Amino acid sequence: MKSTMLGLMTAIVTAVGSANAQDLSPGKAEAGATVFKRCMACHSVGPDAKNGAGPVLNGVVGRAAGVYPDYSYSAANRNSGLTWDEPTLATYLHAPRKLVPGTKMTFAGLNKDQEIADVIAYLKQFNAQGQKVGP
Repeated sequence: MKSTMLGLMTAIVTAVGSANAQDLSPGKAEAGATVFKRCMACHSVGPDAKNGAGPVLNGVVGRAAGVYPDYSYSAANRNSGLTWDEPTLATYLHAPRKLVPGTKMTFAGLNKDQEIADVIAYLKQFNAQGQKVGP
């Protein structure tokens, strides 16, 4: 049953994420830095980033869900089986509790697809150590 649910969730994320990604113009990291200010109450990035109400987001693009060190994730997030690739992040950032019911993330989500693309472009700049690696 668990593997069936995981397979179903993966299929939904892939389908929805692919549809969302096709409609977006490329994200702009500079614009994403502005959007990310809404996230900073709980999350941080950069070489001095620390866990807060939410985990550090250094290297989040491509990272498995629920694994950042020393952060107390919800069971829903730890056991989601998700990897934060761009389509999955786009789906999650639109409606976190819809994709991961039981997540501790209380943020309702971003409504604008371009803002989501921009914040993902911003996050992609930071490697796991918090150094900027891209434009």
